[in-house]
Amino acid sequence: MLRTRLLFFSFGLLMSGVAAGPHAFQSQDGPMEVVDATIDDVRAALQAKRITCRDVVSAYQRRIEAYDKSGPALNAVQTVNPSALQEAERLDRVYGALGPVGPLHCVPLVVKDQVETRDMPTSYGSVVFRAFHSGRDATVVARLRAAGAIVIAKTTMGEFASGYLGSAFGAVRNAYDPARMASGSSGGTGSSVAASFATAGIAEDTGGSTRGPAAVNNLVGLRPTVPLVSRFGMLPARPSTDTLGPIGRTVTDVALILDVIAGYDPRDPTTAESVGHVPASYTATLTADGLRGKRIGVFRTPLDPKADTTTAEYRGVRVVVDRALADLRRLGAEVVDAPDVPDIAARSAAIYDENVYETEAATNAYLAQHATAPVKTLADILLTGRVIPARARVLANVLGRSTSEPAYARLMLVREQLRREVFAAMADARLDAFAYATFDYPPPVIPADALTRTTIDSTGPGNNRRLSPAIGFPAITVPAGFTADVLPVGLELMARPFHESTLFALAYAFEQGTHHRMPPKATPPLAAGKDAR
Repeated sequence: MLRTRLLFFSFGLLMSGVAAGPHAFQSQDGPMEVVDATIDDVRAALQAKRITCRDVVSAYQRRIEAYDKSGPALNAVQTVNPSALQEAERLDRVYGALGPVGPLHCVPLVVKDQVETRDMPTSYGSVVFRAFHSGRDATVVARLRAAGAIVIAKTTMGEFASGYLGSAFGAVRNAYDPARMASGSSGGTGSSVAASFATAGIAEDTGGSTRGPAAVNNLVGLRPTVPLVSRFGMLPARPSTDTLGPIGRTVTDVALILDVIAGYDPRDPTTAESVGHVPASYTATLTADGLRGKRIGVFRTPLDPKADTTTAEYRGVRVVVDRALADLRRLGAEVVDAPDVPDIAARSAAIYDENVYETEAATNAYLAQHATAPVKTLADILLTGRVIPARARVLANVLGRSTSEPAYARLMLVREQLRREVFAAMADARLDAFAYATFDYPPPVIPADALTRTTIDSTGPGNNRRLSPAIGFPAITVPAGFTADVLPVGLELMARPFHESTLFALAYAFEQGTHHRMPPKATPPLAAGKDAR
């Protein structure tokens, strides 16, 4: 409760002196532009009475209508909230009478369709659940609404939380090149935020599903320490590594959202471990000199055993990453080679890829909470025959597996050993964080037959996202620049558990010292007549 009061007090201070950001809303006499608008932009425009909450929501809705199923057809939105304008009008009335209801008053957000919302279906990317209404809000959604945010839409996602394809929608596409993957499984959130369908969004990260879509869409994406954010009301994939995290266009926006969603929830007992680890505000470390004096260890070689360093695609990304590392030095960090941890790439990949033991029991226990669910077990889902072939094949491999198997215990021992070795390596080298490319390759082109293939590589080579979930460390990706083909590259930073404030400090200083965020050309500002109220 004290933390809530502190957040609201900080919000009041911001509102009393905030200036509109670089993408501020224009006056009511002209068009209202929301491309790349930040949370502070929305708050400042509301305070100055240049716009209403209804104006804000309407502007984002017009962009969804213009670009999601037509134009570049990003296919990033599963369901538009039919009550969003009504909620905006309610917030306008409250604002006029009492002021903002919380630190995210009238901030339109998109939420991955893995997360329950009381007023919209929750499909998990599958046609099997396309009409399923849980009738409740997940904890993160309830906290966002209490802070004044509006869930403007639910986003498309890899079916049952893997990849970028789903029987409920098809394929989600990259905002910078719609022929390419948007990464997964939170690709809909990534492309939606990049295309300014909302101010920011909620994603989920089991093995990289927040950081991947953020990296390939020129965004900031955080994978928090697992106990930090409640998973109640979210379909699980692997509970030992599942976590929800924010995606935004700026580090500040991601920090502001984490302020709202972090902390203990008795409905997810894992979050009890976060008590004592949540600061009054994650924005406290956001300073331009946040890299000064920090020591960062760089993984020079890929963390993906499948990566081929001889390809032109790898070299093209490497140029961008090397430039980003030079920027870290220029901005005051001491950049050194990461200390040697034997077989770290192969071991972290194996810890993640070989964990087939948690999914079935976790899925069945979750579905048992819902009397109206169309099916009640993972086996029943597959028996419908409606899951896309590539995803059905992978899910079939987890049937009959459980955490009571000796192999699971052995895998957890390997995980704990690697975790200890990384802790020791950081201590011995006096590191504050590690740095590496989120992906060593640009996002691949979507195959024409992707939805009918029985086997598909849903990430492409050069996926460096596995280490963070494998050892339980938080990680953030931040825009590092663009390849020669104008495809985004993400720089990932990983720190010790519950050191999100450190990650924010490093990422913010890098962001402010480089300014690599650039909106996609495929979704430009709408014509004045369309964006004006």
